[in-house]
Amino acid sequence: MSELSSSIPTPIAWIAGVGASAGLGAALGRRFAREGYTVVLTGRTAQRVDVVAQEIREQGGRVHAAAGDVTNEEDLARIAHQLRNHGTLRSAIFNAGNAVRAPTLELTAEQFESAWRTNVLGAFLFGRTALPHLLEAPDATTNPAGAGSLIFTGATASLRGRPPFAAFAAAKAGLRSLAQSLAREFGPRGVHVAHVVIDGGIDGERLRSASPQRVQDAGADGLLQPEAIAESYWQLHRQARSAWTQELDLRPWRETF
Repeated sequence: MSELSSSIPTPIAWIAGVGASAGLGAALGRRFAREGYTVVLTGRTAQRVDVVAQEIREQGGRVHAAAGDVTNEEDLARIAHQLRNHGTLRSAIFNAGNAVRAPTLELTAEQFESAWRTNVLGAFLFGRTALPHLLEAPDATTNPAGAGSLIFTGATASLRGRPPFAAFAAAKAGLRSLAQSLAREFGPRGVHVAHVVIDGGIDGERLRSASPQRVQDAGADGLLQPEAIAESYWQLHRQARSAWTQELDLRPWRETF
C-alpha cells in the first residue's frame, strides 16, 4: 500500500465501498482523481483496493489505499487519523452495501442484521467519522460551495420494498432517513449531505458475475454505467449551496419508474 506524505496536496476525497475495478467505487475514485483530488479508497478486501489504487496511480492520480471495514470504529479511526495528518477532506462518499436476498420466511436474523450493519450502522459510523473533518474546513460557512460533501449511495429499495429483499429494503430505507437527518443537521453548518437513489442495475463486475442473463437482457442503455454515475456524484459535490440537491435518483434510459 502507498503511504500518504506531507508532499501530497489537498483536497481529499474519501470513498468507502471500493471493490472491483469495474465498479462504482473505483469509478468514483477515478473521477475525483481527474480533478486533482487525492483519493483515499476504503474497502474490506485489501487486494482489490490495492488494484484500483494502482490503476489510478498509473493514470497520474494521487491515491492512498486504506483497506478497512466501515462497521469497525477502529478501522475508521485509523484512516481518519491519516486524513487529519495529511490533507483536507472535501468529499466523503459512502458506497458500501450488501444486497441480502431471501424469502422472508427463510430470512435469518443474522442476515437481516448483516444488511443493517453494513448499510445503516456503517453509514452512521462513516458519517460520524468524516463530518468533523469537513466541518474543520476554513470556509465551512462562507464558501458558496460549502465545506464539502457527504454523499450516500442508495437504491430502489430506499423508496420501496419488495420480496425477496425485505432486509435490504429495510436497511436502505434506514440509510435514506439517516442521510436526511444529517442533511438537516449539518447542511446549515456548510456540509452538503446528499443521498443518491440508484434505480437500476449497475453494469459492473458484481452484476455481470451474479446475473449475466440480466445483463444480456438489459441490452443497450439498460444498465447504469459506473462512469456516468460517478459524473453525477462529482456534479453533486461541486454544486453551489444556493441550489443544493439533497436526493438524486439515477436510472438507465430503459428502466421503468
